[in-house]
Amino acid sequence: MAAARILILLSLLAACAGGRSADEGAARGDEAGAGNAPPVASPAAPLRTVGTIERLDPAIDSLIRPDAVIEVLAEGFQWAEGPLWIERGGYVLFSDVPANRIYRWKEGEDLDVWLEPSGYTGDAPRGGEPGSNGLLLDAAGGLVLCQHGDRRIARMEAPLTAPGPAFTTLADAYDGMRFSSPNDAAIDRDGALYFTDPPYGLPEGPGDPTQETPFNGVYRLGPGGEVTLLTDQLSLPNGIALSPDGKTLYVSNSDPERAIWMAYDLLPSGAVDSGRVFFDATDLVGDANPGLPDGLKVDAAGNLFATGPGGVFVFSPAGRHLGTIRTTVATANAAFDRDGATLYLTASATLLRVRLR
Repeated sequence: MAAARILILLSLLAACAGGRSADEGAARGDEAGAGNAPPVASPAAPLRTVGTIERLDPAIDSLIRPDAVIEVLAEGFQWAEGPLWIERGGYVLFSDVPANRIYRWKEGEDLDVWLEPSGYTGDAPRGGEPGSNGLLLDAAGGLVLCQHGDRRIARMEAPLTAPGPAFTTLADAYDGMRFSSPNDAAIDRDGALYFTDPPYGLPEGPGDPTQETPFNGVYRLGPGGEVTLLTDQLSLPNGIALSPDGKTLYVSNSDPERAIWMAYDLLPSGAVDSGRVFFDATDLVGDANPGLPDGLKVDAAGNLFATGPGGVFVFSPAGRHLGTIRTTVATANAAFDRDGATLYLTASATLLRVRLR
């Protein structure tokens, strides 16, 4: 029985790369029109809407306007990830991980392939999901990428106004072992970078023989370039974010048997405490709620918008589940615009938008 259970779990984990269930992984090509129509931006008006917004607590009305809908801005991707709002220019960048591309979406303009390749710069053919995943800006306004195929955290050398696929490696190993596929990252006010390293971007995903670390870690890249292991106790660490005061680190675990978000107190040394379960969604995992805990963002008041089973969970800073933005598909990550009035979502084959307050 134990051996059978392990085989079943490994099968599930291999199919859940980036927070997808086995059925979603199999169906992703149909959702994206893989090999058929190219990705396109939705017509300017009227935008197609999907899903619903489930309100479990009256407090959600102060975060999401009562008449809010989930708008489809663009579609046709293989697996959209890592949205990032760029204030200077007023556009969204996001990864299509299997396609090894970053797209640019701007209101009223055509969808652009903004950067290719984005995560794997090698010449040898490579399977799996080789592209960039999480994206963020450093203090100087440069683009920092979690690169699956190149197995590193990197900075694009070119400016945002003239992107190009030349990168500087910021970190690619811990204690002599190469990272598997850095997935998501957050940066603090002092320039330290916190990131997760699950195996989803390896050619064979979980169980790939090229994985060098005996665990899936959460790390801190210090301003001086030193890499510190924060925890190796999560089976599949995925999304990561910081509280507004920089005192709490949130990490999602995209394991169908332990679908949780963890909260860690950050210590003055840059390390973390043993952590606490912020919210456990394991009982919600299933076909009725596509997806697993994945990317998340924290608003200025400390509320979490965390992708998980069924869509985007909205949590108070105390961990109260206020409601869920139900997208109907596995949802990978989220991003606010500068003033926090709009939430952008990458959800399977689509880029979505929800107007907040």
